[in-house]
Amino acid sequence: MASSSAILSFDWLGLSARCAASLSELLAATPQRDQRVVETGTIGAGGDHTLLIDQQAEEIVFVELQKLFDQGARFTALSEERGTVDFGSDEAFVVIDPIDGSLNAKRGLPAFSISIAVSDGPTMADVGFGFVHDFASHEQWHAIRGEGAWLNGQALAPVAPERRSPDGRLEVVLVEGASPFNLAASTPALIAGAHRVRAFGSMAISCCQVAAGRADAMVSLWSCRPVDVAASQLVVREAGGEVAFPAAESPLALPLIGSDGISAVVAAPTAAALADALSFPAL
Repeated sequence: MASSSAILSFDWLGLSARCAASLSELLAATPQRDQRVVETGTIGAGGDHTLLIDQQAEEIVFVELQKLFDQGARFTALSEERGTVDFGSDEAFVVIDPIDGSLNAKRGLPAFSISIAVSDGPTMADVGFGFVHDFASHEQWHAIRGEGAWLNGQALAPVAPERRSPDGRLEVVLVEGASPFNLAASTPALIAGAHRVRAFGSMAISCCQVAAGRADAMVSLWSCRPVDVAASQLVVREAGGEVAFPAAESPLALPLIGSDGISAVVAAPTAAALADALSFPAL
């Protein structure tokens, strides 16, 4: 069996870009809400009703993964709908959310993406490649561990420090998992530490905004799963930002596979901003 580190030698950027292009064609062919809300009648691994468009998007990715397996890649895939799928190794992992922000996608709201991460180890710290394509803005983010992060093929400069209001609060904070209950529970901390709050509805897209200096922090107000942010958290870190999963033993020790892989996620450009933002999720 090939070593787990060999998984990163394959052309993951090419594979991810092909998946994004094919999914763009699928979305263009099904532009109406009524076309996108059709359900398959099954429940996905994430516990939600699987939409036909989710299933079709996932099939696009798995066709590409099968081709890579045929070329010699060995890994375990973790996907939003299918859960874990054995491709010949339990030491390397491909973590996929074919449509992150699927509620937005099915209703025609603009923020949704495809997210693909590749890891040669079992935790967030081990992710070596991350890719996020925003279908509304057509922005394409990717990162390679130890080499940097890119937006539309241009290297991202080191992320600028956070901006703060005159009273010291973070100027713009992006929130996800923003149900009324989560917002209500987190409101006191957000009032104390955030000047303005924005919510996109896609964890991956929100996290990437931190890498570009567009937001001073991103927080999920409730627990997320590895498929949501495995790719985008690497983009932030490779741009020089900070990421933490509060439920893990250490900031990046969250498992990619298994029942322990559930946590809020907090991202920020600096350690000081991260420390402030860690108070926001009411977990």
